[in-house]
Amino acid sequence: MAVLGELEQAVMDILWNRPDPLSVRDVHELLAHDRDLAYTTVMTVLDRLAKKGFVLRNLDGRAWLYRPATSRATQVASEMLDLMDRLSADERREVLSRIVPALG
Repeated sequence: MAVLGELEQAVMDILWNRPDPLSVRDVHELLAHDRDLAYTTVMTVLDRLAKKGFVLRNLDGRAWLYRPATSRATQVASEMLDLMDRLSADERREVLSRIVPALG
Protein backbone atom coordinates (compact mmCIF):
# COMPACT_ATOMS: atom_id res chain seq x y z
CA MET A 1 0.00 0.00 0.00
CA ALA A 2 1.30 3.44 -0.90
CA VAL A 3 2.37 6.00 1.67
CA LEU A 4 0.04 8.98 1.78
CA GLY A 5 0.96 12.50 0.72
CA GLU A 6 0.77 15.39 3.20
CA LEU A 7 -2.77 16.52 2.31
CA GLU A 8 -4.03 12.95 2.06
CA GLN A 9 -2.59 12.28 5.52
CA ALA A 10 -4.26 15.41 6.93
CA VAL A 11 -7.61 14.25 5.52
CA MET A 12 -7.12 10.75 6.94
CA ASP A 13 -6.22 12.20 10.36
CA ILE A 14 -9.50 14.09 10.37
CA LEU A 15 -11.48 10.98 9.41
CA TRP A 16 -9.68 8.80 11.98
CA ASN A 17 -10.42 11.33 14.72
CA ARG A 18 -14.17 11.41 14.08
CA PRO A 19 -16.58 8.61 15.05
CA ASP A 20 -19.07 9.31 12.24
CA PRO A 21 -18.61 9.55 8.45
CA LEU A 22 -17.99 13.07 7.13
CA SER A 23 -19.01 14.90 3.99
CA VAL A 24 -16.60 16.80 1.76
CA ARG A 25 -17.96 20.01 3.30
CA ASP A 26 -17.23 18.73 6.83
CA VAL A 27 -13.66 17.80 5.95
CA HIS A 28 -13.14 21.08 4.09
CA GLU A 29 -14.34 23.11 7.10
CA LEU A 30 -12.04 21.20 9.46
CA LEU A 31 -9.05 21.62 7.14
CA ALA A 32 -9.82 25.33 6.69
CA HIS A 33 -8.68 25.99 10.26
CA ASP A 34 -5.06 25.36 9.21
CA ARG A 35 -5.01 25.74 5.42
CA ASP A 36 -6.45 27.75 2.58
CA LEU A 37 -7.85 25.02 0.33
CA ALA A 38 -10.53 25.02 -2.32
CA TYR A 39 -13.56 22.83 -1.69
CA THR A 40 -12.87 21.07 -5.00
CA THR A 41 -9.35 20.19 -3.86
CA VAL A 42 -10.72 18.42 -0.79
CA MET A 43 -13.32 16.69 -2.98
CA THR A 44 -10.58 15.47 -5.33
CA VAL A 45 -8.42 14.20 -2.46
CA LEU A 46 -11.33 12.28 -0.94
CA ASP A 47 -12.24 10.82 -4.33
CA ARG A 48 -8.61 9.75 -4.87
CA LEU A 49 -8.47 8.19 -1.38
CA ALA A 50 -11.66 6.26 -2.15
CA LYS A 51 -10.24 4.97 -5.44
CA LYS A 52 -7.03 3.91 -3.64
CA GLY A 53 -9.07 2.06 -1.02
CA PHE A 54 -8.11 4.24 1.94
CA VAL A 55 -11.66 5.48 2.54
CA LEU A 56 -15.15 4.10 2.03
CA ARG A 57 -17.96 6.32 0.86
CA ASN A 58 -21.72 6.10 0.88
CA LEU A 59 -24.17 8.37 -0.85
CA ASP A 60 -26.46 10.15 1.62
CA GLY A 61 -28.99 12.12 -0.39
CA ARG A 62 -26.81 14.19 -2.71
CA ALA A 63 -23.65 14.12 -0.57
CA TRP A 64 -21.00 11.45 -0.27
CA LEU A 65 -20.06 10.55 3.31
CA TYR A 66 -16.52 9.30 3.89
CA ARG A 67 -15.00 7.10 6.57
CA PRO A 68 -11.66 5.32 6.88
CA ALA A 69 -11.49 1.86 5.33
CA THR A 70 -9.16 0.72 8.14
CA SER A 71 -7.99 1.95 11.52
CA ARG A 72 -4.92 4.16 11.81
CA ALA A 73 -3.01 1.29 13.47
CA THR A 74 -3.86 -1.10 10.63
CA GLN A 75 -2.76 1.47 8.07
CA VAL A 76 0.55 2.11 9.81
CA ALA A 77 1.16 -1.64 10.17
CA SER A 78 0.51 -2.09 6.45
CA GLU A 79 2.96 0.68 5.56
CA MET A 80 5.57 -0.81 7.90
CA LEU A 81 5.16 -4.26 6.35
CA ASP A 82 5.56 -2.77 2.87
CA LEU A 83 8.79 -1.10 3.99
CA MET A 84 10.02 -4.28 5.68
CA ASP A 85 9.55 -6.20 2.43
CA ARG A 86 12.35 -4.09 0.93
CA LEU A 87 14.84 -5.29 3.57
CA SER A 88 16.99 -8.36 3.90
CA ALA A 89 16.34 -10.77 6.78
CA ASP A 90 19.24 -9.24 8.76
CA GLU A 91 17.92 -5.72 8.21
CA ARG A 92 14.40 -6.78 9.30
CA ARG A 93 15.84 -8.25 12.51
CA GLU A 94 17.72 -5.01 13.17
CA VAL A 95 14.59 -2.91 12.66
CA LEU A 96 12.52 -5.17 14.90
CA SER A 97 15.21 -5.16 17.60
CA ARG A 98 14.87 -1.36 17.68
CA ILE A 99 11.07 -1.37 17.72
CA VAL A 100 10.46 -4.03 20.37
CA PRO A 101 12.33 -2.22 23.21
CA ALA A 102 10.30 0.90 22.46
CA LEU A 103 7.13 -1.04 23.31
CA GLY A 104 8.28 -1.86 26.85
